[in-house]
Amino acid sequence: MAGPHLQQPSFLLATLKADCVNKPFAQRCRDLETVIEELPAKELHGIFPWLVESIFGSLDGIIVGWNLRCLQGRTNPNEYSVALDFLDPSGPMMKLVYKLQAEEYRYDFPVSYLPGPVKASIQEQVLPECSLYHNKVQFPASGGLGLNLALNPFEYYMFYFAISLITQKNSPVTHHVSPSNSAYFILVDTYLKCFLPTEGSVLPPPSSNPGGAIPSPTPRSPAVPFSSYGMHHTSLLKRHIAHQPSVNADPASQEIWRSETLLQIFVEMWLHHYSLEMYQKMQSPHVKLEVLHYRLSISSKHHGSPAQSSYQALHAYQESFKPTEEHVLVVRLLVKHLHAFSNSLKPEPLSPSAHSHTASPLEEFKRVVIPRFVQEKLYIFLQHCFGHWPLDASFRAVLEMWLSYLQPWRYAPEKPPQSTEPLPRSVSEKWAAFIQENLLMYTKLFVGFLNRALRTDLVSPKNALMVFRVAKVFAQPNLAEMILKGEQLFLEPELVIPHRQHRLFMSPTLGGSFLSSRSPAVTDASFKVKSHVYSLEGQDFQYKQMFGTEVRNLVLKLAQLICQAQQTAKSISDHSAETMASQSFFSWFRFTPSEVNGSYTGNDLDEIGQDSIKKTDEYLEKALEYLCQIFKLSEAQLTQMMMKCGTAQDENGKKQLPDCIASENGLILTPLGRYQIINGLRRFELQYQGDTELQPIRSYENAALVRLLFRLSSALNERFADQMEVLCSRDDFVGRLCRYHLTNPQLIQKIRYSPVVRDRTSQNWGPRISLRFLASYRTLISLLMIYFLASWFYVGPVGCTFIILTGYFLYAVIMTFFFEGWKPHEH
Repeated sequence: MAGPHLQQPSFLLATLKADCVNKPFAQRCRDLETVIEELPAKELHGIFPWLVESIFGSLDGIIVGWNLRCLQGRTNPNEYSVALDFLDPSGPMMKLVYKLQAEEYRYDFPVSYLPGPVKASIQEQVLPECSLYHNKVQFPASGGLGLNLALNPFEYYMFYFAISLITQKNSPVTHHVSPSNSAYFILVDTYLKCFLPTEGSVLPPPSSNPGGAIPSPTPRSPAVPFSSYGMHHTSLLKRHIAHQPSVNADPASQEIWRSETLLQIFVEMWLHHYSLEMYQKMQSPHVKLEVLHYRLSISSKHHGSPAQSSYQALHAYQESFKPTEEHVLVVRLLVKHLHAFSNSLKPEPLSPSAHSHTASPLEEFKRVVIPRFVQEKLYIFLQHCFGHWPLDASFRAVLEMWLSYLQPWRYAPEKPPQSTEPLPRSVSEKWAAFIQENLLMYTKLFVGFLNRALRTDLVSPKNALMVFRVAKVFAQPNLAEMILKGEQLFLEPELVIPHRQHRLFMSPTLGGSFLSSRSPAVTDASFKVKSHVYSLEGQDFQYKQMFGTEVRNLVLKLAQLICQAQQTAKSISDHSAETMASQSFFSWFRFTPSEVNGSYTGNDLDEIGQDSIKKTDEYLEKALEYLCQIFKLSEAQLTQMMMKCGTAQDENGKKQLPDCIASENGLILTPLGRYQIINGLRRFELQYQGDTELQPIRSYENAALVRLLFRLSSALNERFADQMEVLCSRDDFVGRLCRYHLTNPQLIQKIRYSPVVRDRTSQNWGPRISLRFLASYRTLISLLMIYFLASWFYVGPVGCTFIILTGYFLYAVIMTFFFEGWKPHEH
């Protein structure tokens, strides 16, 4: 057999595919490492697309690949460590990437698998503003299908790595997987630390040429004329060409393209998903008009390209995007690292001339990384999650990601001063600019969270914890004041300054490279805030003040709901304590009122336990305290809310019924009453109101005895019905005694137990014998205990039975004289 360096790529590919079936995972990785080290780039070029797909899975999700999202060190330690070593930034796979990068190979990536907005704009021949796509779109040759992006090896590898988080959703899972411990999550963290370092510079890639460097991507001529929806296409193309550093450029400038490319790919694949409506809102009016004219011009021509029609493009924008909890956790990891990366920026020197000579490309990248690359798309992503995420506890992942972005000071290198008292750390004034330039992140999304919180069950500890977390973050000292200052800057009247008017449509998140010429620094804080708001929401946006009357009313509603939830949690806790007390050993020998009338007073929330109820109360109490601090709520307002909670006790110490309206057919629930029932604030005390002989068999009854005694009672009632009717109709003492034993008199007072027809509570039954009480385990155990105790006094079963019957008869005579309407055996 010929040596490895003489093998044809097709034979090498067939061999590697066969190894995937016949060899274990660790052995395959060692063989791949040997192949990568020994073979030249010309032969490795043919296996690279297959290898990437075999690792990260196919774009359509059919091929799972190595299933990195489910690979964990706890369950598969060997494969976990081997996979991480192979895909490490200094591992064999990245060595292969750099070896192919040196030869400037290109690989096709289908446009159809890009995020919906990008895919639709490219298919309409409108170039996205992100420089990642510039000069890469290629139409297929004659007979080919679909558009493709011509990517260099590094871009191709990272495209597959990033998009596998979206496409591989139906991977087989045989055990519980913790996303933060998966190999994929660890690799994301590793790549971020390597290519976006908080200390030092980006490590240079290993070079196959001694003394040489891996060249960065070179400019390519566009394959088809495009219009940009971000700005005029000529300036955009010029900016992109200026972005590409030459091979002879400064080494730091030459290698920084990997950092920018990695970040752009992660942001585009993970965050660039939204509807057509949101896409149009992001565009300024004159740009939308320019794009419309361009589309009309190309639609009137017979172009041979497979561009979609406007109707098809419309539906392409409106993708069904449902991020998973794992997706959100990875985005949060990205946000946290970008804050740390941006905060590692060295302090600016006092002299401007010194700054121009000492600032490296990496330092410049740190300065603009969040506002230019992340802010806009993350805001839209969060808006999508706030509006479409289910109203359950899984929203905690989205919430924590949002709160991580709002607190860049948590990832600053300086340490908080040590103090003996655990006082909350005040937010420094140096973060005022960040808060103002991200005003909508704080205000509009806070209003979105309020609307969600008002629709959730705050008795649940997990929901109460989310309200507590948000309130605690916004209650940090000095934060509310800085948000209010940002709102005041936005609401300042616009001054008519001619040289500024053209900047009103300028977005602070230009999609070009950070190396491109930036707009002059804007010193007017008010203009910065207005530019931020209008670039994200459009010129016709009606801003809703966070500290305005409307939002304040929402906060008051939330505070009232918190008070109601606290009262509900307290009532559940009290009921649980009563239930535990009633389940003691001696409760077997008595009948509780709930068992007599057959009512059910339990609640599904009883299962959450006393500890959870205690946590709920603590979370809600602190959340209410924080909300009072943020919005300056007074004691009088809190007292008024407590009075409106509707959780007061009635005269019998029972919880009030849900809000109802009395009608001819009984009680009718009002919308408030339905809300109270749905949220567990109030409830009806349900009682069985039918034939007591036909009620369902209870857990404390013997099913066989219930059925046997029912047949016996039915036979006796059928046989002696007339005689019992005659006896009960007598007016003397015998008649009263028979009525006491054989009838079920009408209820003296009609009690509202549930919104049912009134006639049901007044149904009466004729004289009859009921022996069902003998099927109760408590009755049987009580009789056995009596017989057992009687045997100690040498009283036999017959004598004991006679004593029981005699005692019961005397008891019945006494009860007949005083309480004829009470039924002793109606259990």
